[in-house]
Amino acid sequence: MVDLMQDPKDYSGVRLGEFVAGERITLTDPKGRRHSIVLAEGTFFHTTKGGISHDDLIGSPEGIVVRSVGGVEYLAMRPLMNEFTVTMPRGAQVIYPKDAAQILMGADIFPGARVIEAGVGSGALSCALLRAIGPTGRLTSYERREDFADIARRNVENFLGVTHPGWQIRVGDLVETLSDEPADRVVLDMLAPWECVDAIADVLVPGGVLCAYVATTTQLARTVETLRAHSGFTEPESTELMVRGWHVEGLAVRPKHAMVGHTGFLLTTRRMAPGVAAPLPKRRPAPGAYGEDYTGPRR
Repeated sequence: MVDLMQDPKDYSGVRLGEFVAGERITLTDPKGRRHSIVLAEGTFFHTTKGGISHDDLIGSPEGIVVRSVGGVEYLAMRPLMNEFTVTMPRGAQVIYPKDAAQILMGADIFPGARVIEAGVGSGALSCALLRAIGPTGRLTSYERREDFADIARRNVENFLGVTHPGWQIRVGDLVETLSDEPADRVVLDMLAPWECVDAIADVLVPGGVLCAYVATTTQLARTVETLRAHSGFTEPESTELMVRGWHVEGLAVRPKHAMVGHTGFLLTTRRMAPGVAAPLPKRRPAPGAYGEDYTGPRR
């Protein structure tokens, strides 16, 4: 059997060819339920409708249908990145695929980019960032908790199948441990991103993109106002993304009852040139936008 897992110089995490022992695959039953298994010779995956031998899968091409002892058919595929990230072991909550995709586009993550990530969590976003920057890029991930960093490291290496040469995890506070190496892109997934604005401004190159992922409106508002007060960034853009599936069966075409709603807000802004302040927006705040007790920056 030929091992076609991936080229040693390929850091995309994409595997081609026949299934091999040691890799993770997904079995999908007729009801659409997914089961993630790691193939091992001489092992069975047990279901309520009988077992499935791993030996029937090893050496087979992707996209086959296997039948359990009880006669139930399962579709065998390698997991896509969005499937892998939502089922991998977690230490912290993962950034969902819909938000990770928006971050890659909104922050314009490109091959060869020098990226800083703060709040590595379980490594879901790290997988997407490493695939986007390719073998020539560099990703430096900061995480305060060492146990989370260990989980993220295992998850990312399990996904890629190799150790990415441009990835480094630093355990510690971003502001306290940030090096002076320049960065093209910065992605923050933390409780108080506004505390890092000054430190990020010192390393982000002119035109570079800062993207912050926050869960609440209060976090969003404080981060935006801090960036405006700094004046070294363009006017922040704030968005959220919702995904709704559709049921399509003959003439019965309707939206599904369940959807992936609010998970977080995405804020993006770009670094101005040193010493240059961003122009003030022409639009005026709505009456009452700033209460009498508001002591923060005003436009």
